Amino acid sequence: MAVATPITQAPPLAAGPRSEQTNARTLKAFRASPVTYAVLLVVSAMFFVPFVLMVSIALASDATSATNMFTIIPTEFEWSNFASVFTATGLPVGRFVLNSVIIATLAAVGQVLSSSLVGYAFARLRAPGKNVMFMVVLATMMIPAQITMIPQFLLFKELGWVNTFLPLIVPNFFSNAFNVFLVRQFVSRVSGELDEAAQVDGLGYFGIYRRIVLPMMWPILTAIAIFTLTAAWGDFMGPLIYLNQEDMMPLALGLQFMTSTSNAMQLPPWNLVMVGSILLTVPMIAVYYAGQKYLYEMNLSGGSAGVK
Repeated sequence: MAVATPITQAPPLAAGPRSEQTNARTLKAFRASPVTYAVLLVVSAMFFVPFVLMVSIALASDATSATNMFTIIPTEFEWSNFASVFTATGLPVGRFVLNSVIIATLAAVGQVLSSSLVGYAFARLRAPGKNVMFMVVLATMMIPAQITMIPQFLLFKELGWVNTFLPLIVPNFFSNAFNVFLVRQFVSRVSGELDEAAQVDGLGYFGIYRRIVLPMMWPILTAIAIFTLTAAWGDFMGPLIYLNQEDMMPLALGLQFMTSTSNAMQLPPWNLVMVGSILLTVPMIAVYYAGQKYLYEMNLSGGSAGVK
C-alpha cells in the first residue's frame, strides 16, 4: 500500500534578491542629499542673477540710466517705466508686441498642423521608399541654416514676399525634420490594432488621424507649439532680413532699434530697453510654465520607438 506523502508548498522563487538589490542601488544613486540641493541652489542663483539685474535696470530712473549706475538688487522702483516704454521711446512698441503675437501664433499653428500630418504619414502609411525619404528628412537637420539663408531670400524676393510676414510664417506650414521625428516616434508607439478596428468601422487614414491619433498626440503637439512659439517670439535674424518697415517689426527686432540713438555720445534709455526685454521674456516663461506638464508627458511617451 502506497503511503501518500504530504505535498509541501515549494518555496517562493528567489525572484528578486538581485533585482531588489539593483533597485535599491538605483534609488540610492538618485537620492538627493543636502549637498546636492545646496549646489543646485547656488547654480540656480547664478543663472537667476541676469534676470534680477534686468528687472533692476527696468525699475531704474532716467537719471540713473543716464549715468549707467545700476545695481543688481533694485534700489529704485519706477513702475511708470512700464507705461513710458509705449509712449516715450518714439517707437510703436505696442505694434511690435502685436506683430510678435501674430507671427509666433501663426508659426505655431503651422508647425502643429504640418508636423502632425507628416509624422503620422511616416508612422502609418505604407509607400515604396518611405524609409529612405524619412532618412532624407532627418539628414536635413545637419544642414546649417546659414547655407540656405541666401537661396531662401532670393526665392521669397521673386515671390514678392519681402517686407511681409509671409517668409516668417509660411515655411512653418511645411514642418521641420525635428518635429516630424518627434511625431513619428510618438505615433509609432500607438498600437496598430486601433487602426485596424477603425478601418473595420469604415474610417480611412485621414479619419483615423483626425478621430483617433490626433487626440492622443496632444502632449507632443503642445510641446511642438511651445518650441515654435519660443523660437518665433525671440527670432531676430528672420525679421532683420525680410522686414524693412518699422511698423512691421516684431518686438525682438524693435528692441534693437530702441538701443540706437541719433547722437553717438548719447546713451540708450537702458531702463526702457530692459522693460522691453521683460516684455520679451515673461510671456515665454508663462507659456513654458503652463505647458511643462505636457513637456513631461512628451518625455514619457514620446521616446524613441526605433526607426522601422
